[in-house]
Amino acid sequence: MFEDLRKSAFVRAVSRSLLAFDAWINSSLFESGQSSRRAYDDFAAYMDRFHVAGAKRVMVELACEGLTLGLGGAMLMLGLALPAFRDVSDEDWLKKQDLAVTFLDRYGLEVGRRGIKHDDSVPLDQIPEMMVQAALATEDRRFYEHFGIDPIGLMRALSVNARSTGVVQGGSSITQQLAKNLFLSNERTLERKIKEAFLALWLESHLPKRDILKLYLDRAYMGGGAFGVQAAADFYFGKSIRDITLAEAAMLAGLFKAPTKYAPHINLPAARARANDVLSNMVDAGYMTEGQVYAARRNPATPIDRRRESSPDWYLDWAYDEIKQLANKGKLGNDRVLTVRTGLDVNLQRKAETAIEDALRQNGRQFHASQGATVVMEPLGLVRAIVGGRDYGQTQFNRATDAARQPGSSFKPFVYLTAVMTGRYHRETLVNGSGLCIGNWCPNNYGGASAGMLPMVVALQKSLNTVAVWLSIKIGEAHWPQGQPYHLGRIAQLGREKIVENARKMGVVNTPLTDTVSLPLGAGEVKMIDMAAAYSVFANGGKRAPPFAAIEIRNSRGDTIYRRDTDGPAYEQVIPADKIAEMNNLLKEVVTGGTARAAQLDGVVAAGKTGTTNAYRDAWFDGFTGNYVCTVWFGNDDDTSMNNMTGGSLPARTWHEIMAYAHQGIELKNPYGVTEIPPISASAAARANEKGGQQRPATLSRKSGEAIMNVEAQLRTATEKMRAARAVPGRGAAVIGGGAGRIE
Repeated sequence: MFEDLRKSAFVRAVSRSLLAFDAWINSSLFESGQSSRRAYDDFAAYMDRFHVAGAKRVMVELACEGLTLGLGGAMLMLGLALPAFRDVSDEDWLKKQDLAVTFLDRYGLEVGRRGIKHDDSVPLDQIPEMMVQAALATEDRRFYEHFGIDPIGLMRALSVNARSTGVVQGGSSITQQLAKNLFLSNERTLERKIKEAFLALWLESHLPKRDILKLYLDRAYMGGGAFGVQAAADFYFGKSIRDITLAEAAMLAGLFKAPTKYAPHINLPAARARANDVLSNMVDAGYMTEGQVYAARRNPATPIDRRRESSPDWYLDWAYDEIKQLANKGKLGNDRVLTVRTGLDVNLQRKAETAIEDALRQNGRQFHASQGATVVMEPLGLVRAIVGGRDYGQTQFNRATDAARQPGSSFKPFVYLTAVMTGRYHRETLVNGSGLCIGNWCPNNYGGASAGMLPMVVALQKSLNTVAVWLSIKIGEAHWPQGQPYHLGRIAQLGREKIVENARKMGVVNTPLTDTVSLPLGAGEVKMIDMAAAYSVFANGGKRAPPFAAIEIRNSRGDTIYRRDTDGPAYEQVIPADKIAEMNNLLKEVVTGGTARAAQLDGVVAAGKTGTTNAYRDAWFDGFTGNYVCTVWFGNDDDTSMNNMTGGSLPARTWHEIMAYAHQGIELKNPYGVTEIPPISASAAARANEKGGQQRPATLSRKSGEAIMNVEAQLRTATEKMRAARAVPGRGAAVIGGGAGRIE
């Protein structure tokens, strides 16, 4: 009983404590509420002093809304500006742009230049005033008044263009155009225009107007492979910019808008008509009177005849980017004047350009295709030719190196290779070509075809979509952890991860390859140069071969400062050679009896894969031999559908035309692991003669070319020794070969 009383007392004590705590909480909350209410009343009474009504209230509301929108706009502008300002984050941003590069082809012949010519760059005060006036009158009359963006000029251009049937005037200021030339590509996107505007503002805040104008005159593309007014004056008129006439200055200024359209060596009447417009602009801007330009109108400029000359601009742009990357990595020293021997094959480059243009001119309207591109390279990565589009002068955007497009079924070799690497699938292994679904997504074969069990080689020949998706699932099953519950979606995802992993190893590295259920069918976007690099792994036996142009680089003194074979990255075996051999024997069947029969080469074993995307937006053929890798693409820049063009039609035929030319007069090699000897109905040369085809000029072999370059290097070394000996007092000659002969 005593124990019960003690427990009752304890319970009562606890109960009282809890009641007291509850009362404290209630009173605290009440007092806090009262205090808050008094504080709010005090605040409301204080704010009542600022109460306005009528017109004043409207003004206050507008000011508040303006402040809110202004802060939001400022945050938005900051977000848009950050990507642009990253391009100028380095303190030496301008120095990095000042490379002066002379490019040589594979045999050491000069083929073009990029960057400012440091050795003969003309100061602004030595450029004729009429040249500067012609540029300003035509491109940016308010250059010295605006802050990088010219709203007045933009509104005027919009007004003129609205009254016309097309684009008559451009709205970009000289500073905006310079920003594009220095930092951006020529891709026509809203993102690029936004970055261009912010970079223009940045340039105006960091450089004087004269420096901006000088950089623009040095960097603008002027057609014919010439960058800057000095190079253009030399190319078109064979003289320095210092010596040009008013008529010549007007013709040069007319090139800024459309360098190929108005290039005098291509279309002299259009160039002269454009020059006449420039003269009118100079009069309208108040720089000259009609009497002062009268003589130039009556006696227009006459350029040097360069109609037979062409410049491999697509290739040189890409090669110049490679040199800038090497310079930024510190591999080229501090010298900014460089000479680069590249792997460019000038004849093959011209043939590739002609093949793309002929294909579009003859078949473009039928297929509703407006653009094409191609990359030709050796199996170990040396690029021989690049065609980035139909007209470099119209737009310098390089579709071969910068555009990201869906590859369609040309992506399937990565799927089949990954399946072969599991060890479970080989040439005659039966695969399932019937319908299947992953979730609510069910792929269909081209033309609605249906298939059951069939050999893997036949499935690849027919390019069956259902088999590619089925293989991605089987790849996932091969890597699925034992004991884990079966889950179709996750297993398929694991298979796709393995496919992407191999594609990355092989060189598809510059696009995200977003994981979707349709990725095995080529739904992820890729770049052409990456596809060529990846297919080179098939051609060379499994080695990663990043594309490159520069074989050797020399500085302004003639010293070799970089050689690809000694200073470049080593080749890495990324795929087992035996698996590559298996795949190559499958891929050659696509050419001999599959969707790419139009690509067959007489007397040459070829392998590859066609690709066609949904709604016929892209058509590809990626193929290779033991000598070359080549990828061809056709489509439209605006991503509109073509008229039933497949990869086995125009792309395969164009590939055949380029590669038939490329394989003339060389030692033919089979793709790695392929031992088949192809039948030869007639030699390639005889067939070309029968059909009136273009013959490839006789060329040196690689070993012969290297031997000539070595002789040149030895002669240069001997000359340098001779000069050094002459500089030593008491020695008037250099002894070469131990005294056997003297060179005076």
